[in-house]
Amino acid sequence: MIDDSKPIFQQIAERIESDVLDGVLVEEGQVPSTNEIASFYRINPATAAKGVNLLVDEGLLYKRRGIGMFVAPGARTAVLAKRREQFYRQYVQPLHLEARKLGISLEELTDLIQRSAAEHEGTPAP
Repeated sequence: MIDDSKPIFQQIAERIESDVLDGVLVEEGQVPSTNEIASFYRINPATAAKGVNLLVDEGLLYKRRGIGMFVAPGARTAVLAKRREQFYRQYVQPLHLEARKLGISLEELTDLIQRSAAEHEGTPAP
């Protein structure tokens, strides 16, 4: 799971976000401790803490003094909104710009997306 594509603490934060999206971690549910995260990924506990604290700063996690870290109410909705915006910037905008360069109309682009969906879902294209 850990690779060299981006800082480790960021990858830890993204993994926790994904666990919230996937329902592995539920709102008001406890998150593994930084020591547990560090042990699991074989990283420095300070690095794990930096990833967790990033999510605390974003309001996705909160601390209960002496008990641990928990998923904040509304965290799943917030992560979903954040990831959708990232998807738009990372994939949709570049896709649209490249389509324009190639002279692909919005209608043709929509048809291509539907074709791709049909191929990957095993259903016939419209």
